[in-house]
Amino acid sequence: MSEARSFAAKKVQFLNRWHARRAGRMKARAVAFVSSPEPRTIGSFAKGRQLIAGNFLFAGHLLEQKDADLWSLSAPNVEFSEELNGFAWLDDLAAVGDTAARAAAQKWLWGWIDRYERGRGPGWTPDLTGRRLIRWINHAIFLLRGTEPESSHAFYGSLFRQTHFLSRRWQGAAAGLPRFEALCGLIYAGLALEGMEGTAMPAVRALARECRARIDDQGGLPTRNPEELLDVFTLLSWTAAALEETGHPVPDEHKAAIERIAPTLRTLRHTDGGLARFHGGGRGAEGWLDHALAQARVRNSQPDGLSMGYARLSAGRTSVVVDASVPPSGSASLNAHASTLAFELTSGRRPLIVNCGSGRTFGPAWRRAGRATPSHSTLSLDGYSSARLGDQNAETGREPLIEGPTHVPIEIGHASDGLQFQSGHNGFVPTHGLTHARTLEMTFDGRGLAGEDMLLALEDSEKRRFDRTMDAAGLSGIAFDIRFHLHPDVDVTVDMGGAAVSMALKSGEIWVFRHDGTQKLSVEPSVYLETGRLKPRGANQIVLSGRAMSYATRIRWSLSKAQETAIGVRDLNLDTPDLTE
Repeated sequence: MSEARSFAAKKVQFLNRWHARRAGRMKARAVAFVSSPEPRTIGSFAKGRQLIAGNFLFAGHLLEQKDADLWSLSAPNVEFSEELNGFAWLDDLAAVGDTAARAAAQKWLWGWIDRYERGRGPGWTPDLTGRRLIRWINHAIFLLRGTEPESSHAFYGSLFRQTHFLSRRWQGAAAGLPRFEALCGLIYAGLALEGMEGTAMPAVRALARECRARIDDQGGLPTRNPEELLDVFTLLSWTAAALEETGHPVPDEHKAAIERIAPTLRTLRHTDGGLARFHGGGRGAEGWLDHALAQARVRNSQPDGLSMGYARLSAGRTSVVVDASVPPSGSASLNAHASTLAFELTSGRRPLIVNCGSGRTFGPAWRRAGRATPSHSTLSLDGYSSARLGDQNAETGREPLIEGPTHVPIEIGHASDGLQFQSGHNGFVPTHGLTHARTLEMTFDGRGLAGEDMLLALEDSEKRRFDRTMDAAGLSGIAFDIRFHLHPDVDVTVDMGGAAVSMALKSGEIWVFRHDGTQKLSVEPSVYLETGRLKPRGANQIVLSGRAMSYATRIRWSLSKAQETAIGVRDLNLDTPDLTE
């Protein structure tokens, strides 16, 4: 099977190269824009200033070289090269928008054309080409201002060749986000460029088919990656707007996908405007989520029950998002995490309880560590994760999740004084005979969250497996840890002789963690893996440790707000972190 996948990957690479070289030899026909969509991308002013200063931070690697030729940089890994060739950094330079930013953007864009536009280089893949076309078209006015006719012709000629390549190779993009990027880029270019509308309409129909096939009834993706869902939603919204602005109808499947995704993203949105961080996804670029939801103009309410396999509890200024479904499987699980029943809690605009996040940009070891259950705010058992990593995929070098939970029943309703979530998973049944059950109850004012975790041997066969595990442990019990990872900005103090933990947020709020006293409480080091930073951030975690000695073990704990944010302040100060730290 791995040999077949390897052959398929080589075939895709060969076809990409062949069609890229063929497109590079074509004589360009497109010489102008028929229509130029309004720029809808949101860049980072701070990142733009870093680029102008010669600080190139991509895929977790920082290269410092003032007045550098971007294409002469020695890329430390494939992800770094992909981020360069995708041109998303144009958003950041456009956010600065001054003369220096334009000069840098023009220098690096025409540098790419001089070096690569004849079909050479690593950027000729369908997804990167689609991403690049959208940025070039979005920022065309910014890029072309003050240029000579010769440069303008080179720009349009390159757009023509890339569009022609994409019209031949979009099918070669992997299903999911890469294919959405390829198709949306092709539609963008076909609608915008003179004489290229014929390439747009087949792509419009193909995109409608992808929407029907890839966006499920819950408005989710097979990967269950919230940030990836936001990226797809943004692309679909941009493309729908481009079709409407040029007088073309948006297919019903396309519109229906947008309408399904919008309420799901609202479920996954914390009160601070960021996304819940699960299954390889981060918080999303600052402002993108709210901007995308506003632009889409979808007013559908949040659905009852689960959204893309996640449950949400929200009251007052507090939000909780729980991973409440089986993990992704097969090729959709190559970035997935063993995070079943993990949760995140945000108070106002300050995250409190988090997951460690994706370590993808910090190297293979961090990526694997970030996928394990102990890197999430949930229970891990005897050093085991609730799912395991399989053999490396030949195409991506990443491992699928295997042997994970297959049954995750849930119930969401009301408690006596608030909202209640109940669920469980069987991920530890094959190894230890134990089901992990979790109950969360949030008060109506959002000032308290009560939790209960249970380890249960339910069936006779599971009890026998538990007994065998106990015998192997010398009847000393099966060790477990319940982890609550804290955001790096949270200050932690152990109180009451180790019976409670106080957590102070930058907003001035103070939350207190308490437990029933049956287990050992400790505060231990943790990490916060944040995409775009140079290295992991140090953080803390609260850990309840104990041993399961019987067929039923119960642990109770609570989080409660002891001090509210001052109403007159309401935590409006904005943070501008240094991403190179």
